[in-house]
Amino acid sequence: MADRQLTTLLTQLRTPSLPFPQSTTLLSKAKLLLLQLSALTPSPTVPPANLTLAREVYELGALHSLRAKNPDSFTRYVSQLQPFYELPPSAFSSPSQNQNKITALWLLFLLTQGRYTEFHSDLEGLSTRGSVAEVENDKFLGYPIKLERWLMEGAYDRVWKAMKKGEVPSEEFGVLCEVLTPQIRREIASSSERAYPSLPFLSAQSLLFLDSEGAVVDFAHSRGWVIKDRTIYFPTAAELNADEEGEQEQEKEVGQMVIENTLGYARQLETIV
Repeated sequence: MADRQLTTLLTQLRTPSLPFPQSTTLLSKAKLLLLQLSALTPSPTVPPANLTLAREVYELGALHSLRAKNPDSFTRYVSQLQPFYELPPSAFSSPSQNQNKITALWLLFLLTQGRYTEFHSDLEGLSTRGSVAEVENDKFLGYPIKLERWLMEGAYDRVWKAMKKGEVPSEEFGVLCEVLTPQIRREIASSSERAYPSLPFLSAQSLLFLDSEGAVVDFAHSRGWVIKDRTIYFPTAAELNADEEGEQEQEKEVGQMVIENTLGYARQLETIV
């Protein structure tokens, strides 16, 4: 009886557009049914069919949590899923349709938190999913792996392109990319401040992938940058410019490719150090 009720609830929970309050209610009912089936956590006495039902409950809970932009709930569901993902495929009545997706979302979540050590630790655990090539070529697993690699290389243009709405593997990845975007901008800004005394206005707009000049002005003010004569002066450079007022300013044109290569090199040096 409980397993049939659970199957009905899962059918409803598979609707991606389900409002979070409604999905939360359904998930609470599903977990009560799992309790009746003694399947809240995996054990040798739980039948494969019930383990499969339990795994999907937690997977759908994780996905609904992300769509609702609830990171704490997402983290809890991923934690509950780990014991299930550690079991061999033979423990279940059917393979998971969401395991690689959930794992990839978790890896991307770690990137948004700057938890790189955990990212690489969990990445090593993917050796059980296949060869390195198979993992990287997976639609979902390959996405956070490539993003992290490009971030380490300073290839921000590739990162921005991959995070566009039409490029993400699914809706849930877009939610996390919204969190990652400002973080990457801050990293680029910090690298720019260390690498240059100033940047041409349009070069800064291109480098930071901002959509308008107004967005550049707002971002510059938030960082305490000074804008003068279509040039952005970083804090130290701005102070020097004020002290040496009246002296001829030396213009420095920086091309987009030079900016990317230099920042990439600086980023790699920081990683090594």
